[in-house]
Amino acid sequence: MNKCKYLIIGAGITGLTIAHELLLRGCNNIILIDKEMNTGVHASGRNSGVLHAGIYYTPDSLKAKFCVEGNTMLTRYCDNNDLTLNKCGKVIVATGKDKLPSLYKLQERAVKNGVSSRIINSEELRKLEPGAYTFQEAIFSPDTSVFNPREILDSLYSKIAESGKVKILFNTGFIRPTDFGEVLTTAGKIKYEKLINASGAFSDRIAHSFGTAENYKILPFLGTYTEIKKEYSYLVKGNVYPVPDDRTPFLGVHFTRGHNGTVYIGPTAIPAIGRESYDFTSNYSIETLEILYRDFVMFLSSNAFRDNALSEVRKYFSSYLFDEAKKMVPSLEKGHVIQSNKAGIRPQLVDWNNKELVMDFLVVEKDNTVHILNAISPAFSSSMAFAKYIADEYLN
Repeated sequence: MNKCKYLIIGAGITGLTIAHELLLRGCNNIILIDKEMNTGVHASGRNSGVLHAGIYYTPDSLKAKFCVEGNTMLTRYCDNNDLTLNKCGKVIVATGKDKLPSLYKLQERAVKNGVSSRIINSEELRKLEPGAYTFQEAIFSPDTSVFNPREILDSLYSKIAESGKVKILFNTGFIRPTDFGEVLTTAGKIKYEKLINASGAFSDRIAHSFGTAENYKILPFLGTYTEIKKEYSYLVKGNVYPVPDDRTPFLGVHFTRGHNGTVYIGPTAIPAIGRESYDFTSNYSIETLEILYRDFVMFLSSNAFRDNALSEVRKYFSSYLFDEAKKMVPSLEKGHVIQSNKAGIRPQLVDWNNKELVMDFLVVEKDNTVHILNAISPAFSSSMAFAKYIADEYLN
């Protein structure tokens, strides 16, 4: 039987940064498990690669606090380890006069969050993003960057593995608790002093198995993309975003020039049929009917969910997605765009008692277990600061 002080479930960015933070504090005797054969196979490895500055999030929320601090920490980590980081900035545009009040409200929020951003006029926008359109004014965020998720995951994994203080067990799935301080996995039993559930899309299931957070459930959303053909990629230099809808945690269809130079348009946020279903033709599971039932109940119960679902389903049709994108980059033509194989799942947490989407990160502690729920965007950007918080508040 394996024994450890800290057992971390999940080798995505949250699990890796927590293990890394523990090592920085001189801890050892750590076991990290993941059901896959590599780090970041799902949400972390499929991340958009945008290092967010912290503009969007409600002041005093965990997202606001840790995104701002995490941006600085991840920037420093990339610089110190010679990892890809394109410090291209981001513009947030108003596609019509009716969007200006929301744009100003967003800038006020950025100021409260301590984010370096400013209102710019159309002429300034043309200098930053010649192809972008805004109605009179936009927001410029200089601290938004683009990174290579795989590079960061591999770098953290190397540091953890080479320390000799972390036992990493891939192809090892969590099954259930068997006793206090003991769990059964597909690789046998593991005894621990403290368990950290950082399992992303399955975090609610694992929390429920410990008899906690039972009113929270994951609803998966599928994010798909199109991309601009290479010869037309000059249309976007960095990141062009619309003013988001405050009622949902989604940022809307936007343009991002990835670390490899490809300009992506997306993502959608369509209710998915499974936690790891990256299209609508595969990865059905016994849980699919339950997920569809949750979607149906939320559609009837939540105005915000219903409005988002109706809006996002339209984006599944390429013509609608194109029309939304063209509002921000008017010179974009249908012949410039092709379908992308890039796709990801956003494991969105729902408060089932209130039938509401959970907007912030959530940490639930029970006995000697810590459950990290709703670790969704900007979880990658926030990860290093969030790991410090977990270590300070929950891991002594």
